[in-house]
Amino acid sequence: MPSVVGAFLFFVVLFLATLACVELGVRFGRRAFALDPGRRPAGLGTVESVAFGLLALLLAFTFSGAADRFDRRRAQIVAEANDIGTAWLRLDLVPPAAQPKLRDLFRRYTDARIETYRTISESGLAAAASVYERSVTLQNEIWSSAVAACRERPDANIVLLPALNEMIDITTTRLAATRFHPPKIVYVILGVISLACAFLVGYEMGASETRSWPHVLVLAALLSFTLYVILDFEYPRLGLLRVDDFDELLVQVRASMG
Repeated sequence: MPSVVGAFLFFVVLFLATLACVELGVRFGRRAFALDPGRRPAGLGTVESVAFGLLALLLAFTFSGAADRFDRRRAQIVAEANDIGTAWLRLDLVPPAAQPKLRDLFRRYTDARIETYRTISESGLAAAASVYERSVTLQNEIWSSAVAACRERPDANIVLLPALNEMIDITTTRLAATRFHPPKIVYVILGVISLACAFLVGYEMGASETRSWPHVLVLAALLSFTLYVILDFEYPRLGLLRVDDFDELLVQVRASMG
């Protein structure tokens, strides 16, 4: 799948960039230490501590926020499945003559919601726009039909219309969640600081004639994988970490409609 390939390429590019920064740091370090053998530049340890401390802080906050948004997106799928299921059951309160049309609209609406997120997972947000618009059109039809049906039975207003309102509101909430991410500058800063820290590690190694490749590889792998996981959390339908399995709840609701 192209999205998974893209995520893997991101990891590889960041991994290689980290290695390149370490190597660049080693060369600069050897040149600097060769000019004054036996002396360690003053403040080097302080700069490294500040840089790595800042990187750790930013990674912790960004990772925590991404994981929290991932959990909220899964909870929103559960909420939408419950809202559709509740509204479907409350159709029993409208006059029998109005029920067939409303139930048909509900089936088509639920199919559109399932297809919307299936399309996002397979082809991305842009490809799902037309399917989403179809679900919005069906929302309007359901609301208009329900309001007309409730005129014949006013007591249904109190129960059915609030349920429909929640069913409609959750779609806006979920749409907003797909666009709710930290500003891009946050990821730029994380990438820049990560590469700067890799450079400082290499610079420190430049004081020695040999470099420890296991340490370099572990550093590159840890930084790259952590940043990859953060992005995967932020876009849970485009990478390896996904919320697709929770969509089965909507499928089950649709199956209960017959």
